[in-house]
Amino acid sequence: MGFGTELLIALLLGFLILGPRRMHIMLGQVARVKADFDKITRSLKSQLATESDPSVTSPRAATRELS
Repeated sequence: MGFGTELLIALLLGFLILGPRRMHIMLGQVARVKADFDKITRSLKSQLATESDPSVTSPRAATRELS
């Protein structure tokens, strides 16, 4: 069995156990959590890339240098 088949079986079982209304709510919550996780991951990667590259200065540091 491939990943797609296992996912389909898990969704079918969830639908049977939870019912259509609660399954819809649960999938919405899972999607929200995944979106938040992706947002945090992108933010962390961006922050690490900025801190590891000394040639990139923050906008605040650039305005302090101009003053």
